[in-house]
Amino acid sequence: MQALVESINKLKKEKKAVILAHCYQPVEIDLVADYVGDSLYLSQVAAKTDAEIIIFAGVYFMAQTAKILSPDKKVILPQIDAGCRMADMIDYNQLLEFKAKNPGIPTVCYVNSTAEVKSECDLCCTSSNAVKVVASLNTDKILFLPDTYLGKWVEKQLGNVEVITYPGFCPTHLQIRPDDIEAARNTYPEALVLAHPECHMSVSEMADYVGSTTGIMNFAKNSDNKSFIIATEQGVVDRLKRDYPDKEFIPVKNNIVCPNMKMTSLEDILKVLEDESNEIFVDENIVQKAVKCIDRMLEVSK
Repeated sequence: MQALVESINKLKKEKKAVILAHCYQPVEIDLVADYVGDSLYLSQVAAKTDAEIIIFAGVYFMAQTAKILSPDKKVILPQIDAGCRMADMIDYNQLLEFKAKNPGIPTVCYVNSTAEVKSECDLCCTSSNAVKVVASLNTDKILFLPDTYLGKWVEKQLGNVEVITYPGFCPTHLQIRPDDIEAARNTYPEALVLAHPECHMSVSEMADYVGSTTGIMNFAKNSDNKSFIIATEQGVVDRLKRDYPDKEFIPVKNNIVCPNMKMTSLEDILKVLEDESNEIFVDENIVQKAVKCIDRMLEVSK
């Protein structure tokens, strides 16, 4: 593995490339990554670098977002088949139908959506700023897509906004059920439960803390507690165990793994660095519309 890492790092410098790794990626990807974190953070960071090539170790919508924010850079997805099952639950035409059934209502899309879907929404959001984004609209009703559970979690936090959700979801997070929380709590009674808002609402209601990937990691870092049950993707557990060896991190169950996020290997990264294949393109008209959706989010999130 060391030879592979050295080859990637050497080629990365030669080609003025930056490597981004999402927190759900295999943990060894961090050995070559310049930045590790949530998808939007990674796209924003890449846009500020002087890199000519962005290698995004993530899934398709993330690479699209990076291209929207860095239209003059070459954006490459190491595994071109790495999609997002939630993002794939709604396409452009399905969004138009959803809006037609609910006319005149502002539309907020989760960042876990395609560029085409973003281009037809008023604002974008992440799991960390969704409450703030929805509140900024100063309306009593919004459309939210594609994740129904994040949308309903936002509705509960605000209390004064009806959130009409599209029936999309994350199949990985939906595997976590209340019984799993209960079983983990019985085994580890001192542990705090940290959950992602993509989980079913019945799971979120049982958690000691609900937040984004970064939120969960920061909570664990800053908490005086020494033991945590992690109700999100395995990649978060792996990184927490590595970064905070003096604390205990328990996966809520052993199969909370996103298959698409685990497709990328160090070999894939070396290959696309060598041949610059799997470049991501987004139609210019789509870019112009989608970037407004993202920029509005960034403005209200300041």
